[in-house]
Amino acid sequence: MRHYILILFSLIVVSQVEAQQLQTSSLYDMQGVFHNPSTAGVKNSMVGVSYRSQWSGISGSPKTATVFGSFGIPSMKIGIGGYIYSDKTGPTSRTGVQLAFAKHIVMANGGTFSLGIEAKGQQYSLDRAKLTATLGADPALGTSENRFVFDAGFGISYTGKKLQLGASVSNLVQSKLNFYSGNLGTNEQARLYRHYFFHGSYKWDVDGSTTITPNFLAIYLPNAPTEIQGGVRVEHKELFFWGLSFRAKQSFMLSAGLHINKKFTVAYAFDIYQTPLSVYDAGANAHEMLLRYNILK
Repeated sequence: MRHYILILFSLIVVSQVEAQQLQTSSLYDMQGVFHNPSTAGVKNSMVGVSYRSQWSGISGSPKTATVFGSFGIPSMKIGIGGYIYSDKTGPTSRTGVQLAFAKHIVMANGGTFSLGIEAKGQQYSLDRAKLTATLGADPALGTSENRFVFDAGFGISYTGKKLQLGASVSNLVQSKLNFYSGNLGTNEQARLYRHYFFHGSYKWDVDGSTTITPNFLAIYLPNAPTEIQGGVRVEHKELFFWGLSFRAKQSFMLSAGLHINKKFTVAYAFDIYQTPLSVYDAGANAHEMLLRYNILK
């Protein structure tokens, strides 16, 4: 019986690690180096916090808190940045830190081509008390509660006055998690998997006071569905904005925000899920809040 439970537990772990292991955000493009280390310090210098609560009507639903920063040093043509996060889902949790460094190359047209690297440390934790209530004294739960692993990433991007394009890869090392170290063997190895990100946006100045910015984000990793997100954001006089986005086969997203004195930004995003939950399930939506302070214009 224990062998069957161990196999089931291993499949659960593998299915989780072969799905997306890195948190995402409906306001990813407002959080500095969230998906691409090469964007550190390119547009401006900032610090901020965000909090995301997903599927609030379900016990143990995902909750993510992030503190982020991005700083440009024009005299050295470099950027530095990073974030600290806490991500909890049911009996599992992840706490980590990411540090990014970017080299900026100013182009003849005024745009910036940037190369970036990142170093990451992540602690994965299992709450055995929540698991043993249903799985009992399975040997897979008796070996470890925590695993701390290091990994790295790389990114490139181009940022002009209107256009931004970028690509990056995270979890390059694909560090092993190794929660189980007993005598019973498994055919699969729990580990981090490489995530590939592709993103872009174009800022269209409509009438001198209103801008419309179409944007997209694609996330790919082996053995998991590719996530594609696209949308548009409308901003008026650098004072307030609203946006509408769509995450393919998952959700619609509404967002809005306010810029105070062109320094302090308050933003909110609301996700309306269709799958794996729908609008007919209680608490099947997601809420995200962001506070950001621009140190330099």
